[in-house]
Amino acid sequence: MAAGRLPPSALTLKQFLRRQQVLQLYRKILRAIREVPAEADRQYLKDWAREEFKRNKDATEEDAIRMMITQGNMQLQELQRTLKLAKS
Repeated sequence: MAAGRLPPSALTLKQFLRRQQVLQLYRKILRAIREVPAEADRQYLKDWAREEFKRNKDATEEDAIRMMITQGNMQLQELQRTLKLAKS
């Protein structure tokens, strides 16, 4: 491969940054799930999150990905609010 040339499968900067956003969201969701007190609920939520991310891993349309990230962030906020209420 010549210097300065990327392999055909290399991500663009925009794709790379979007991928980082998705991974960051996934990690945040898993961290929040660790706070769920009941083991069965924790396992259910972990399986649900894993399936959702797997189901959408081949998405390539920029608008769809952005929408899914927004929805994921809203669901994460809802989970965090629910956990906060449960602790108080």
